[in-house]
Amino acid sequence: MNTRFSEDIIPLSDLKANPAKVIRHVSEAHRPVLLTSRGRGVAVVQDLRDYEKAEEECSFMRAVVKGMVELDQGHETSLAEVKKRLGLT
Repeated sequence: MNTRFSEDIIPLSDLKANPAKVIRHVSEAHRPVLLTSRGRGVAVVQDLRDYEKAEEECSFMRAVVKGMVELDQGHETSLAEVKKRLGLT
């Protein structure tokens, strides 16, 4: 998801004038749009599905890192113990 500066940075006034166009752009391009006011970034508009996907990926990566830290600290559980805790046979 690389930003295309020529397409993905728009003034806040453009959003006010034509919000449907901005929403259509983020939905079709699958890239967030940076809104600016007086030449400075003020907000980001992103498609909801893309946002949810990014949040899920971030959450997954946090869990992986947490697990790796726990392993590094010597906290490990056997597969048999995990199955027992989850009630799996």
